[in-house]
Amino acid sequence: MQPQLRARQLESRFRVAAVDELDTLCDIDLDASRLFDPVGLELAPEHRVEFAAAERSRWLQCLKSGTVFVASDRSGVPVGFAALRVLDGEPYLEQLSVRMNAMRRGIGATLLSAAECVAAKTPPRTLWLTTYRHLPWNAPFYEKAGFAIVPLEECGAEIRLELLFQRRLLPEPDERVVMRKIVTAAN
Repeated sequence: MQPQLRARQLESRFRVAAVDELDTLCDIDLDASRLFDPVGLELAPEHRVEFAAAERSRWLQCLKSGTVFVASDRSGVPVGFAALRVLDGEPYLEQLSVRMNAMRRGIGATLLSAAECVAAKTPPRTLWLTTYRHLPWNAPFYEKAGFAIVPLEECGAEIRLELLFQRRLLPEPDERVVMRKIVTAAN
């Protein structure tokens, strides 16, 4: 599962992550999460450990499955990643994170395209994700890429459970939504 990745006029390299890069993924995500600080989205202290442990566990499974793509800068330092897993038998974008100093350069869009390449080869050719609908760099970013919000009643059992887990632990739970894109080989 190694799609050809080509950054459009970027000074980045893309590859499948190695299994031993879990700490690197966590470091990238921690840096990217600083974007939430100015809008006041912070995990409650009682939820931090549970959520972080669940993320690490899921990302490790993605690494073992070979479904994590990493973007590195010209010097080889990882600056972003996309992790995929399967929910309800379909590809699910577990996480897409880019370091703050590498944002707004097309890296996230290129990592998303890599995830779409995987989904295009997996019938029924859909890619699912969960995100915040009220933040301009979340749902609108995915909408621009062709994703649409899906009502909870149209989601499979595993995706519903994932959303409910996130709504239980993350701030602004009512703003968490499920999105889906039907992808084609041309995406």
